[in-house]
Amino acid sequence: MTELLVNKRGAALLQDPALNKGTAFTEAERAALGLRGLLPPRVMTQDEQLERMLPGVRGRPTPLDQYTYLMALHDRNVTLFYRLVMDHLEEMMPILYTPTVGQACQEFGRIFRRSRGLYITADDAGNVREILANWTHDDVRMIVVTDGERILGLGDLGANGMGIPIGKLTLYTACAGIPPMHCLPITIDVGTDNTQLRESASYMGMRQPRLRGPAYDALMDEFVEAVQERFPQVCLQFEDFGNHNAFTLLDKWRNRICTFNDDIQGTASVALAGLFSASRVTGTALKDMRLLFLGAGEAGIGIGDLVVEAMMEEGLSRADARSRCWFMDSKGLVVKSRTDLAGHKQPYAHAHEPVPTFLDAVESIKPHAIIGVSGMPGTFTAPVLAAMARHNERPIVMALSNPTSKAECTAREAYASTDGRAVFASGSPFAPVSHKGRTHVPGQGNNAYIFPGVGLGVMVADSSRVTDEMFAAAARTLAGTVNEDDLAMGRIYPSLSRIRDVSKAIAVEVARIAYDRGLARAPRPDDLHAAVANAMYEPVYPLYA
Repeated sequence: MTELLVNKRGAALLQDPALNKGTAFTEAERAALGLRGLLPPRVMTQDEQLERMLPGVRGRPTPLDQYTYLMALHDRNVTLFYRLVMDHLEEMMPILYTPTVGQACQEFGRIFRRSRGLYITADDAGNVREILANWTHDDVRMIVVTDGERILGLGDLGANGMGIPIGKLTLYTACAGIPPMHCLPITIDVGTDNTQLRESASYMGMRQPRLRGPAYDALMDEFVEAVQERFPQVCLQFEDFGNHNAFTLLDKWRNRICTFNDDIQGTASVALAGLFSASRVTGTALKDMRLLFLGAGEAGIGIGDLVVEAMMEEGLSRADARSRCWFMDSKGLVVKSRTDLAGHKQPYAHAHEPVPTFLDAVESIKPHAIIGVSGMPGTFTAPVLAAMARHNERPIVMALSNPTSKAECTAREAYASTDGRAVFASGSPFAPVSHKGRTHVPGQGNNAYIFPGVGLGVMVADSSRVTDEMFAAAARTLAGTVNEDDLAMGRIYPSLSRIRDVSKAIAVEVARIAYDRGLARAPRPDDLHAAVANAMYEPVYPLYA
């Protein structure tokens, strides 16, 4: 146990969640730090504290109640919070992130207790640097920022979207060991076009329509530039922006600063990893697959772009690779004859007659895999799944929309409509499914397999950029952790219980790329594996001097 100098005493120390140990303060610490009489007399170990807290989580009646209980623990004792989460990661992840975080965002004003992170509003234009200066930690390495316009599949939640940066950064620490003091959640509150939310008594954001156009662009420019000045070693992750702004911001900054968009690049990486794993089950190489996407926004096009790069590595030309990726949006199949296509869709507009329905598209294209990123629940219907099973011995079905209520189909529906032959993965977790005497364990295509490890590798190397090559390497690394036992039970992703090892392996590869490509600003260590392992935070109490 390390010894740490602390400059707070008494009640102030107990009220600092980063320093508070609660009943784990020793007798000597209580005497030296003015804590005598401020705590119950029994000194407890961290393990004893966990024994007391875990039933408190499990005893709450709903996932949202469990979420608020955990957030309250974080607000009191950060170290104990992360010890509990890391020791029970499979159980806690669905509470802290998908699917529960969606409801937490919808009810953010009602469950709000203590502020975390920073809020920058449309009225703060010209003063963003002052707001960033208010953050008490100088060595911020990872920022997750949202403007709340497209929260999961739930739409415009305005300032309530703060639950997403908070949740993502929790996973950076829990899954990859990025120290919590290096993490900063930020919401850019430019209003909301969700009238019902805006008029709600519990809504805590700006009560105005969403700011758009040049004023919005100027605010975002000011924000990005101010972040670079205040936190020069930071990686800036854009999260849950609307399609137009997401692509615009990524295109503008990706080659200038250390940044990425998880909805575009992280989702692409985890989906590509799933396709690599699924190819081991189906026997069809990635370059020989035809893919049909339901949804042509950030996630869908991001997956398509990374799949194209991977197919090119397997020998296809860019044109041939793109010809294997088909997209369906709200107006039908994306084809050349359409005149209403946004710029990001046009590279995937192929010569084909218009097709109005997804079932018709499946029958016409006969894809090896359907990938749902639409936020439209139930759209992988029984006839769609049956058609996939007619055209493929082992149809690949990836219903990736979050939260669970937005999934294109459930695991049970996928297996039932394909006679148990589907290779299924989803964005939110589904329980194992028994079908004709066999138990199928669905894989969860959760971005948490990717972004924490990428962030850790970027931090260790102090990389000046985050590149698509890093996300492709992350996908191959993740797929490489899927073993034959996983595939035998139907799972194309590893167990979440192994996610810290997965993150460590991804971080090593990402850091290696940063060093090999001249992007790293930190000296190259003799042992990269050891450097990554040593950088990972462990929630252990120090002794206070």
